[in-house]
Amino acid sequence: MYRIGHSTDLHRLKSGKTLVLGGVAMDSDYESVGHSDADCLLHSMAEALLGALALGDLGTHFPDTDPSYKGLDSKKILQYAHDLIKSKNYHIVNLDSMVFLEQPKLKDYILPMRQTIADLLDIGVSQVSIKATTGEKIGLVGTSQAIVCETVCLLEKMEELK
Repeated sequence: MYRIGHSTDLHRLKSGKTLVLGGVAMDSDYESVGHSDADCLLHSMAEALLGALALGDLGTHFPDTDPSYKGLDSKKILQYAHDLIKSKNYHIVNLDSMVFLEQPKLKDYILPMRQTIADLLDIGVSQVSIKATTGEKIGLVGTSQAIVCETVCLLEKMEELK
């Protein structure tokens, strides 16, 4: 049995020196704003995993009104979602993500992000796709006011051991 999940996440950008995306810190003139460490890509991945099994959204599991989640490493959020799907006897077939960001250019960061995520989820790097595009200087993304990440995932039910 297969299940598909989808999520879109948006974070405001502000002036900064480091952008954390896909678990990788990169030099940037901008940083993402959020209650946790604001890793937009890991948030969209975690929420897609949760959504595939109708387990709610990130706000249900990690409410921004709870001070204990302030500054939380988003790798822990993704691992939490992964643990939940494993507890339901599912495994990840693949993740496919698109990052909408004007700058920095992500070409040199894509493979390190894919590897970091594959390692976190104990899957092969070939099961993690990350693509990037800009806003062509239009709208919130194009004017570097926001980053948007979108993820689709495919989960497969594991056979029960007899």
